[in-house]
Amino acid sequence: MKKELAFIFDLDGVIVDTAKYHYLAWRNLANVLGFDFTEEQNELLKGVSRVKSLEILLSIGKVNLSEAKKQEFLLQKNKEYLEYVNKMTSEEILPGVNDLLNFLELNDIKYALGSASKNAPLILEKVGLLNRFTAIVDGNDVSKAKPDPEVFLIGAKKLEMKPENCVVVEDAIAGIQAANAAKMISIGIGDTNVLHEADYVFKDLTAITPDFLKNIMN
Repeated sequence: MKKELAFIFDLDGVIVDTAKYHYLAWRNLANVLGFDFTEEQNELLKGVSRVKSLEILLSIGKVNLSEAKKQEFLLQKNKEYLEYVNKMTSEEILPGVNDLLNFLELNDIKYALGSASKNAPLILEKVGLLNRFTAIVDGNDVSKAKPDPEVFLIGAKKLEMKPENCVVVEDAIAGIQAANAAKMISIGIGDTNVLHEADYVFKDLTAITPDFLKNIMN
């Protein structure tokens, strides 16, 4: 019997690659504070809220700041990040995204976005995908960061689906852990060694075939 499913997608690293813009903005902030910040260290910020990301950055640089200064730098970082975002176009949609969304729509499968980013609607608008999602859950809707399952549970509610009938597509281990905690099917996009807790792992969305999708629906 065909199972009714819905999909919930993370944004950064799954739909678009905005991680590079976050990295540039965080690196510039680190340089202002007098230390360097590598792409390897940036992996620690994947799927993490802006406030928590700043805390990690400061701990790497062994820098102590007042709460007022932290707020000032958070605003500065976000302003620089948004300058990059505002230049985004549909060319920045990652390979396989449109094919997968087309398949879901053809098969009447609802899908939502579940992202920690408060800028998620703006990013989707810039790349021309805003109107395709049935529901959007972003950083304005949640109080707990991944690996807490809150973002995906809200997504399931907005889609009017049971959590166990939702499939989460994520590129960060914190997101996979959140999906698993929500009792959802988890699909990792990226490195199998990093995302080993996922139910399935693919190198990118182009590797998710119609046959695979039909199998998990049955």
